[in-house]
Amino acid sequence: FVKRQGVCGLKASDNSDNSKLTDALKEADIEARKIREEAERRKQEDEKERMKKQMKIDRLNAIPEDAEAGTVEEFMYKDGVKEILEKLDTDLVGLIPVKSRVREIAALLVVDKLRRNLGLDTSVPSLHMCFTGAPGTGKTTVAMRMGQILQRMGYSRSGHLVVATRDDLVGQYVGHTAPKTKEVIKKAMGGVLLIDEAYYLYNASNDRDYGQESIEILLNVMEENREDIVIVLAGYKDRMDKFFSFIPGMSSRVGNHIEFPNYEPEELLSIAKVMCRDLEYEMSVDAEPIFFEYIKKRMTMPYFSNARTVRNAVDRARMRAAIRLFSKAFDQSSDGMVSKT
Repeated sequence: FVKRQGVCGLKASDNSDNSKLTDALKEADIEARKIREEAERRKQEDEKERMKKQMKIDRLNAIPEDAEAGTVEEFMYKDGVKEILEKLDTDLVGLIPVKSRVREIAALLVVDKLRRNLGLDTSVPSLHMCFTGAPGTGKTTVAMRMGQILQRMGYSRSGHLVVATRDDLVGQYVGHTAPKTKEVIKKAMGGVLLIDEAYYLYNASNDRDYGQESIEILLNVMEENREDIVIVLAGYKDRMDKFFSFIPGMSSRVGNHIEFPNYEPEELLSIAKVMCRDLEYEMSVDAEPIFFEYIKKRMTMPYFSNARTVRNAVDRARMRAAIRLFSKAFDQSSDGMVSKT
């Protein structure tokens, strides 16, 4: 009886080993089949990619050498880009590097449309920008003109400009920042969002600062909605560089960095004359050297803000001119009439 029990136990053990071996072979077969299927899938994907590339090559070769996509001049006039660039020249004195960079971006967009006319594949370039420079150097004006160019070229639905600061984006308590940031983004959709002094969004000394939440939302929008909104970050260059060092993901999403230099005294005098012209005033020849000396002195003083300082000076001159005219009209020897001179 003991011998029969030993034989039965041996047979049960053999059956268990056979079952394990069978399971192991099945698992090996399944694994091998998965490997074969994966290799076949990759082979099919590679073939699809090769055929796709070949189709592009064939389509490109099928385009006649003399095929015309249109002229650059035609697109510049038809879409009104040339008009906007000319207006940028009129509105902004100097800033040659800035105007050149704007023209380069416009040229890229025009050529992109010409490529589309030939049936070539194109992709929307990264249009997010960083404007660096002191206050009053024309950053807001350039952002507005860029929005108009993008709208005329079909890269923006409306091309409108929304200007925001930290106060517009960051809340004061938990759960307040996200709705504020999303509301500003919603207003800017289809146009340009200019965030002035963007470095104030990040507070390196406070890990719990709510600005980080706003930055994360902006990063996501810059990536996921780059075809429907252009975000421009503006501020002083040294502070913006430091800001990008803290937020590397932000820098990688900005494709165009434009530096706005300070104006020279001669340029600021020209800006003052343009402002007077737009307001239908005339700066007398005798007033020009006086204003020029004032600007040179003002540039050495605190809180100088380039064109903004000039605008304030022009406004003060208008006020004093109005007071003179008002006083003269009420003088007893005056007949109360006011003339151009």
